[in-house]
Amino acid sequence: MKKTILSVLLLLGLLAAGPAEAAKKKQVKQLNDREYWCQEAWKMAQPVLENMAKGELQKNMLTEFSPSFDNRNRKVVYMETFGRLMAGIAPWLALPEDDTAEGQQRKQLKEWALASYRNSVDPDSPDYLVWGASGQNLVDAAYIAESFIRAYDALWLPLDEITKKRYLDEFKKLRKIEPPYTNWFLFSSTIESFIAKAAGLGEYDDYRVMTTIRKVEEWYVGDGWYADGPVFAFDYYSSYVFHAMYLETLQNMIDAKANTRLEYKKYYDRALKRAQKFSIILERFISPEGTFPVIGRSTPYRMAAMQPLALMAWKQTLPKELSNGQVRAALTQVMHRMYDQQQNYNEGGFLTIGFCGHQPETADWYTNNGSLYMTSLSLMPLGLPADHPFWTSEAEPWTQVKAWGGQPFPKDHRWADDITTKDRW
Repeated sequence: MKKTILSVLLLLGLLAAGPAEAAKKKQVKQLNDREYWCQEAWKMAQPVLENMAKGELQKNMLTEFSPSFDNRNRKVVYMETFGRLMAGIAPWLALPEDDTAEGQQRKQLKEWALASYRNSVDPDSPDYLVWGASGQNLVDAAYIAESFIRAYDALWLPLDEITKKRYLDEFKKLRKIEPPYTNWFLFSSTIESFIAKAAGLGEYDDYRVMTTIRKVEEWYVGDGWYADGPVFAFDYYSSYVFHAMYLETLQNMIDAKANTRLEYKKYYDRALKRAQKFSIILERFISPEGTFPVIGRSTPYRMAAMQPLALMAWKQTLPKELSNGQVRAALTQVMHRMYDQQQNYNEGGFLTIGFCGHQPETADWYTNNGSLYMTSLSLMPLGLPADHPFWTSEAEPWTQVKAWGGQPFPKDHRWADDITTKDRW
């Protein structure tokens, strides 16, 4: 029954397309799920990293900006592209080398990535990024830091000491940027907690971390959702920023062995349960056809809306309500629905502004096509080896397939916090 339902879904996808598109989809379907994910990751990453490794990204990237883009320095597009891409593919590049076709792709991308990291902080490189030129730099420096967090041994430790020092210096200079009273607090805490882990507790700004944790706790509204500041908005910022960067901030403080008023381990365990609940919600958002609701601002971030679900899969912390087979099948179907038929890339091979295809009218005033590389955040399960159950388990119908197919499906219910914290002194 499970195989039959999935086969029907795939057949419906073929029948909905024209002959040429159907032929293309048939060709894509010959790949197994992991091969397909790797294909999409390579397609997204290769134009960026190959160019940047040679110091030619700013020369060759075909850029696009929102029709209402503000007056900030437009060179922020390159930091957005690089930081957001690396945050998504870092887990994949952290896998050990092997002689498979995929392994060769990873090896090449990792070589390009390490060269790109060096160029991005080298003032003599044509691809030196515009550190400190705009408040936007705080955002995308945090995604660069997040890529180091997600592949610390593979992407941070191999860097030469000059490059590491340059990163730490650039990160510290961003303290002059005052974050707005929103999810931006987490960009500061991600950077500062990474400094604590990488450089030591004497180097980081404790106040930026502590204040962020206290504000995020105040902004938790229940059932896995965070408000983006004092007022709740029904959007995907719990996906784009809150769950991942909050967990990573807390884990960095644990790794750094910080001794402060906060019980970081308890905070982490509670935040993890909230992320698990939110991943259940995201899985239920995925329709039988592989679509999910288009809500709120920043919709051109595409599959970044699924980041917590991808994060829980990669960290092997999926809640018991979600199996590896159903999560992989659901995310794969969304990828096929989003990427197989639409114009998501321009003639230079870079992402276009849109949600499912080229839809520039979806842009917000801060959107450029570098912003869109946040969609790579859904690729984190590639950081699990090919023989992990996430990839080898039989594909299973996800919740909406069961519900709309007349099959038994689990009831949903509210999750309440069951971990309490208090200041240690």
